[in-house]
Amino acid sequence: MQITSSAFTSNGTIPAQYTCEGANVSPPLAWEGVPPGTASLALIVDDPDAPDPAAPRTVWAHWVLYNLPADGGGLAEAVGDLPAGTLEGLNDWKITGYGGPCPPIGRHRYFHRLYALDVALPDLRGPDRKTLEQAMRGHVLAEAQVIGTYRKGDRKTAD
Repeated sequence: MQITSSAFTSNGTIPAQYTCEGANVSPPLAWEGVPPGTASLALIVDDPDAPDPAAPRTVWAHWVLYNLPADGGGLAEAVGDLPAGTLEGLNDWKITGYGGPCPPIGRHRYFHRLYALDVALPDLRGPDRKTLEQAMRGHVLAEAQVIGTYRKGDRKTAD
């Protein structure tokens, strides 16, 4: 299974439009190679470098989605209407939806992790990242990730 973004290359700079310094909209994401037997997908976007990459203290969740359809193939840029059946969890700002990179210091890495699950999860009523990860335990068939980076002041429009 593979996940990519047409907005940035693997380990490349995330363009400012997808951050707190731009429009703060979600980047386009595409995936392929979902394994047979996949009942649903989950997507977690997080930053393991918070608050300072030189001394990280927490993993900051930027987007938590689950029960994405296995045959969907991706999400459009600035996705408004999520695919039917998709449920959202809470990011670490304690709201649903995408919250773009907004690092207080240094260049941070943003992991976009896609999980193929052998079940559709029950409605977890706005789970945070950890709660979703616990619910997925024992149900992950495959995992893929693409990493983008960002430092405040990056004004790059594309890699």
